[in-house]
Amino acid sequence: MKMNENNIEIQFHHIPVMLDECINGLNINPNGIYLDGTTGGAGHSSVIASKLKNGKLVCIDKDDDALSVAQSRLKPYGDKVIFAKSDFKDFERVLDENGIDKIDGILLDLGVSSYQLDNADRGFSYRFDAPLDMRMDKNQSFSAYDVVNNYSEHDIKRILYNYGEESFAHLIAKKIVEKRKISPIKTTGQLKDIIISCMPKKLQGIGACKKTFQAIRIEVNGELNGLDIAIEQMINRLNSKGRLVIITFHSLEDRIVKNIFRIASADCICDKSLPVCICHHKRCAKLVNNKPITATEKELNNNPRSASAKLRILEKL
Repeated sequence: MKMNENNIEIQFHHIPVMLDECINGLNINPNGIYLDGTTGGAGHSSVIASKLKNGKLVCIDKDDDALSVAQSRLKPYGDKVIFAKSDFKDFERVLDENGIDKIDGILLDLGVSSYQLDNADRGFSYRFDAPLDMRMDKNQSFSAYDVVNNYSEHDIKRILYNYGEESFAHLIAKKIVEKRKISPIKTTGQLKDIIISCMPKKLQGIGACKKTFQAIRIEVNGELNGLDIAIEQMINRLNSKGRLVIITFHSLEDRIVKNIFRIASADCICDKSLPVCICHHKRCAKLVNNKPITATEKELNNNPRSASAKLRILEKL
């Protein structure tokens, strides 16, 4: 049965991570132009829009449910808000189609929404027995089922190790291939049982499946593909004094963001062993926070999913 928009909005509960820190980080100009590249349920976007006078907010998301909820929740702001179904990595096309050149701030929350995790039908979580899915864009044909049932043992092992940093990647990949020879692995519950069977009893706790599910989700949605290029493009599209605010939730994403920010804010990127600079690189931005911002104790108590979040902020010169 298809869920109607009202039911989706009721179920779409997502607590925006480090909300105050993100809004302060954007340093919002009431007449500026802003982009929320991962709009979700409009938690951050609602506050951004409320601070605009003659400014604009471009809201992008590739999840139809998220975009539907955001459109409903941001309706009071009228034509101040522009919506586009897209991957944030394709943000330049969205800006160009709307006649927007430079912008004053960009927010990226790279985490999975609570709605996606808590909605069993989406197949993101190992807490429910559901069809193997994990697609952020439900119109995409490629899903977790294809990764688990069609990838080679070598490729499954590579994904689990590279994207999940899973110590038992080789055992899990081998067991997946053995099981699917008997019959296809169709549900999150089946995959969960396989993962747990590959681990010592002392590690078979509630988080035993986290790394494998994360790795498969990253592969399904291409989360790391082109992330570095997109961030570089975002820095280029910022006005002077414009801010880029990014929340990451695992070390792979954070490493990419940290490296791009480091290069953008450095006057020299030569190897430290060289006696003089030969790169002639000039910084185009500055770090607003030298170290990543993390959730406060109060937020951790209210929203445990913020525990792994890291917030980095860059300002264009």
